[in-house]
Formats: sequence, structure tokens, C-alpha cells
Amino acid sequence: MEEEDVDLTMDDDMNELLHISPDVEQAMEEVFPSQDPLDKPDFNVVEYINTLFPTEQSLSNIDEVVSKIRLKIRHLDDEIRMVVRGQSNVGQDGRQALEEAQQSIQELFTKIRDIKEKAEKSEQMVKEITRDIKQLDHAKRHLTTSITTLNHLHMLVGGVDSLESLVRRRQYGEVANLLQCVLNVLEHFQRYMGIPHIRQLSERVRAVQTELGQQILEDFEEAFPSQGAKRPTGPTTVLQDACLVANILEHRIKQEVIKKFIRQHLSEYLVLFQENQDVAWLDKVDRRYTWIKRQLGEYEDKYGRMFPAEWLMAERIAVEFCHKTRGELSSIMRARTSEIEVKLLLFAIQRTTAFENLLTRRFTGSTFTDWLPKKAEAASSTNLFEENDANSESGSEKDGDLDKVQKPKATETPFQGIISKCFEPHLSVYVESQDRNLAELLERFAADMKAQCRPKASLDEAGAVLPSCADLFMYYKKCLVQCSQLSTGESLLALAKVFQKYLQEYSQKILAANLPKVPSSGGGLTIVSLLKEKDSLEVTRFTMDELRLICGTLSTAEYCLATTQQLEEKLKEKVDDNLMEQINLAAEMDMFGMVISSCIQLLVQDLDSACDPALTAMTKMPWQNVEHVGDQSPYVTSIISHIKQNVPVVRDYLASARKYFTQFCIKFANSFIPKFINHVFKCKPVSTVGAEQLLLDTHSLKTVLQDLPSIGSDVVRKAPASYTKIVVKGMTRAEMILKVVMSPQDPPQGFVDNYIKLLSDSSPDTFQKVLDMKAG
Repeated sequence: MEEEDVDLTMDDDMNELLHISPDVEQAMEEVFPSQDPLDKPDFNVVEYINTLFPTEQSLSNIDEVVSKIRLKIRHLDDEIRMVVRGQSNVGQDGRQALEEAQQSIQELFTKIRDIKEKAEKSEQMVKEITRDIKQLDHAKRHLTTSITTLNHLHMLVGGVDSLESLVRRRQYGEVANLLQCVLNVLEHFQRYMGIPHIRQLSERVRAVQTELGQQILEDFEEAFPSQGAKRPTGPTTVLQDACLVANILEHRIKQEVIKKFIRQHLSEYLVLFQENQDVAWLDKVDRRYTWIKRQLGEYEDKYGRMFPAEWLMAERIAVEFCHKTRGELSSIMRARTSEIEVKLLLFAIQRTTAFENLLTRRFTGSTFTDWLPKKAEAASSTNLFEENDANSESGSEKDGDLDKVQKPKATETPFQGIISKCFEPHLSVYVESQDRNLAELLERFAADMKAQCRPKASLDEAGAVLPSCADLFMYYKKCLVQCSQLSTGESLLALAKVFQKYLQEYSQKILAANLPKVPSSGGGLTIVSLLKEKDSLEVTRFTMDELRLICGTLSTAEYCLATTQQLEEKLKEKVDDNLMEQINLAAEMDMFGMVISSCIQLLVQDLDSACDPALTAMTKMPWQNVEHVGDQSPYVTSIISHIKQNVPVVRDYLASARKYFTQFCIKFANSFIPKFINHVFKCKPVSTVGAEQLLLDTHSLKTVLQDLPSIGSDVVRKAPASYTKIVVKGMTRAEMILKVVMSPQDPPQGFVDNYIKLLSDSSPDTFQKVLDMKAG
């Protein structure tokens, strides 16, 4: 027992000294997983003993349990001793291995040091071996450069000597090739210009170039003298080769040759078309262009091969001719301004622009170094003012062109306006002429409208516009094309103001002034005639021709509105940027909008006035005496009859302007429904049965009004939501009023509550009118 007590005491001491952290416990659990409760970190001795001895009877084998535990303890002690001894051996082996590793590292270090020393010796040996090779390479390079330089020097010396000899003999063909080679070789000696001999050779080359330039200019002066006629022999091979030499020399020589040739080539023109000559005036301006076309043809045949192709001599001649012609025409027109008439001006403009278009097709404009396109045209569209041909000179376009997609106008070229700009200061004559022509055109339109009781036959078609409208805008288009080819500045702005003036006159004198007057109601319908469902009297209304005229005027105004917007956009595209803000046709578009509103109002008033007699008859019927509810009343039949008579006609004539037909329907509903409600209030006194009859009539009218946009049409379309909302709201209010009238007046509080429920948004005045309607 004493030994056991000693062992237990030692175990207690070990438990007190041995404290393991939770991290170590977790690591041990992962490495040595165990289900033994003795291995758990939260081991509880009492619980463990209670587990072993749950009852008093189990204490009988306590000795056996203690023996097992002691045996287990001894086994653990044995294992611990073995582990400790093993660890001591491992430490000893580790120290031995470490010593061996250190010894190996020292041996490796010694070997690396030996290798490094051998590498340094090898590198030194290689340097000694390659030193001589590098010296040989440098010597070879310098020797090659020296040989190349000597060869270039030999070529330069020989080339300069040959050049001087060839220049004296005027052998320009050989000079052209040799001179370029000499100049290329001379570039290699730019670093050696400090050497006197090289500098002398460079000066000799410059002297040869100067002599060549002077000699070539003298040869051209001799071949094409500034005074006198051309040499009949034409160009020679010498001059052709001289041009090749001039291409190599400084740019000034080439320019002098070109100017000299062009000046001599156009000298005859300046003599033939002097200001004092008859052919110089505008009526013979086409002879100028005939002359230059002939000269260009002769140049191609006679001198085309003399000048290099990259000189573009034909184009340069044409450009210089254009500049001379513009100056000559400007001078002569300033001197004879009083003689310029519009027909003469247009003739000269047409011939000039035709010639400019010919030059545009013939040449590229590459000689205009400072030229840039002014504006890029917009993409294809259906705009009336988008020209199919920018150079069109006629106004024969058809209305059908409006539906065709136009091709975008080609980008402007430098030849456009190169001569015709001289006519711009005199375009006021053209603008004034167009002012007079448009005034005459408007007078003719007005006379045609007054001379006819209805518009032309084209208005027999639904949605057709007045022919005069298309004529007016096609004339505008022709004027815009003509003027914009000559001026994009003040003259085009002045023409735009003329356009504005006659757009206003057209909207007032042709459209608004010829609308029929509002018809006045004739005598009205009697109650007896309505009850008998007979209309013995007629209401003064628009005739079919007048309705057709109103609808045609509306379609015309719509066309004018859209086309005026296109005109404004095209004017802004054509005019100079600094004048763009002055182009504003908003006032003219507003005037056409007012004409459209007037037409819709006339159509509404016509239908509205046709319904007035029936509404008046409704108020005069004895509603307090109605004994039973029957079919719809005669006045409803009359109103529906007028609606079915008018609306399909208006819809057919406004088939191409559907949105305005919708506006017509909305405006009629906004006019008729309040008027109908006012006439309902005038029906007094009304019995309950009479109110039921009125409610039935109101429902019938509501149904007709909801179907108003498609009434009498084979194709039934759903009415626009905006229109339906107006009809439902207005006619529902009328129905609510009649339902209040039908409600019993006793008790009064119930009547008032019903009124507030059905007409919550009404005023006291409405309440009074409802009380007046109820039969006493």
C-alpha cells in the first residue's frame, strides 16, 4: 500500500506541474486521435470513477480495476522511457550529421574558389587572344570607309567635270541623270566640308546648278518669247530634257518655267478678250470657254509630252485661265453695271458654272495647295431641297421626287466658284428679279383661286394639296440651287428673306384668304318636325366643295409647314457659318400652323352648328310629360345623322393627315359635350321618366361619339386613347347629372348625399341647375 500511495502522490505532482496549452492539445488531437476519456483535455476524475463504479455492487472488483490502471501506467512509463532514449540518440545523430554537412560546405567553397580563379585566368587569356583580332577589325573598317570615300570622291570629281562639259553642250538628257547622282554623292561629303578640296567641289556643283537654271530659262525664253507669236516648230527634245533637269534644280527654276510657259500660252487670250472687244461682254462669255477648251486640246497634242506628268501643266493652264477670266469679268462688269440684266446675268452664270463643272470632271484640283472642302453634305433623305444634281439648271422636277431618296451631293471642289464668284457682287439683280417673279407668281395663284369656285381637279383626291404650293416650292428649289452655286453669303441671305416674304403672303393671300366663311344657322328645326322625324328646314352648312377646299387647304398648309422646315435646314447648310443664325423661318411655320388650326376650327364649327338646331329642339320638348321610355329621341337621330354625314367626308379628305383628323375629333368632342350638358340643364322641368329618356339618349350619343373616328368606315380602328378619355369623362358627367335628377328628392339629405356621391366636383351653381330640372 505504501508503494501505491507513493505512485499516486507522484501522479498528483505531475498533474500539478504539467500544463499543456489548448493549441498543443488540438495539435496532439490531430496527430494522435483517441477516443479514450483519459486523453481528453477536460478529463474529470470523479466522472471517470463514477463511470467505472456506477453502483455499490461494482466496488467489489475495485482491485481488478486498480490493477489494470497500474498495468497501463507501467506500459506508459515504458513507452516514455523508450521515447526519451530514442530522442537522446536522435540528438546525437543530428549533431554528427551537422558536422558532416559543415565539412561538405567547406569542401564545396574551396572547389568554387578554384573554379573562379581558373575562369579569371581563362578570361584574361581570351582577351589577349582577341586583342589582335579587334585591331584587325578596326583597321578593316577604316580601310573600307577610306576606299568608299575615295570612290565617292573619284565619282564626284569625274561627275563635276562631266557636268560642266555636258552643260556647255546643252546635253540635258545626260545632265539630268548625272546631276542627280552627283547631288546624291555630295551628300556623303557633308561631314568633310572643312576640307578645302571638298568645299571647292561643292562650290563647283552649285555653280553648275546656277548656270543650268539660267541656261534653261534662256532656252525657254527663246522657244516661247513673251512677245510675238509662238515658235512654229513646237517643242524639242532639248526642252523636254531641260524640264527633267529643272525638276532636279531648286523649286524656283521649275516655277519660272511654268509661269513663263503659261504666260506665253495665254497671251493671245488677253489680247482677244480685252475690255474694248465685243466678245468680252457677258453675252459672249461662252466664247472664252470655247477658246480655252481648244487651247487645252492643242496643248495635249503638241506639248503634252514636253513637261513631266507630275507638273500637271494642263490643270495649271486652266487654273490660270480661270483667275484671269474672273479678273477680266469683274473689271468689265464694274464698268458696265447699268447694262447687266437678269437674263444676261443668268446666261453668263449658267455657261460659267457649266465650264466649272467640266473642269471638276476633267481635273483633280491637286494644284490648289491651300484648298480644303468647305462642308460635307448630309446623308440621303427625302428632303425636297436635297438636289439630285447640284448643277441642275432647270426647275422641271416633279412632285413625285418628294418620295424618292435623294443621293447626297458630291463634296465641293476647288473649281466650283473659281470664276463664277465674280458674279456675286451683282446678284442683287438676280434677287430683285426673283422678288418680282414671285410677286407675279403669287398674283397668278390668287387669281386662279378667285376665278374658281373650288380648287383644281387634283383636290378631288383625298388629302391632295393645292398645285400652287408645289409650284411655289419647286421654284424656291430652283432659285436656291442657282444662288447657292454663286454665293453662300449676303446674296443667299437676301434670297432667304425674299422666300420668307412670299411664304407669308402665300399663307395669308392664298390659303387663309380663300377659306370659306363660317356658315350661319338658318331658322332651326321645330319641335313638331323633330317628333315626326322630318327635317323640313335645312341648316346653312358648307357644301362638299367647300369641305374639300378646307381639307385641301389643311393638307396644303401641312405640306408647307414640313417643306418650310426643310427649306430652313437647306438654307442653313448652304449659307456661310457666320450668317447661319440669321436664317429663321419659325414665324412662317407658325403662320402655316395657324392656317391648319383655322381649318380644323372651321370643320368643327360646321359640324357643331349642324347639331345646334337639334340641341335647341331637345330643350323645347315637354320632358315633364314623358310617360314611358322608348327608343332614342328624334333630336339624337338628327345629331347622329349629321355626324355620319360630315365625319366620313372629313376623314376621307384628311386620309394623308391622320393626326389632324384626330385633332378635329378631339376639338369637336371638347366643343359638343359641354354644349350638350348646357342644353341638358335647359331641359326643365324633367320628370323621372323624362330623365330616364334623356339618360338613354345620352348613352346613345356617348356610343356614337366613342366610335366617331371610324364611323361610316369599312375599316374599324380603335379610337385614340386621348380622344376616348375626353368622351368618356364628358358624357359620363352628363349621365351622372341625369341620375341625380332621377333620384327622389325626399328625404332631402338622401338627395344631397346622392348628389355629392355622383357629382363630387360640382359647384353650387350646378346643384341649383339640377334642382331646377326636377319636376315640381
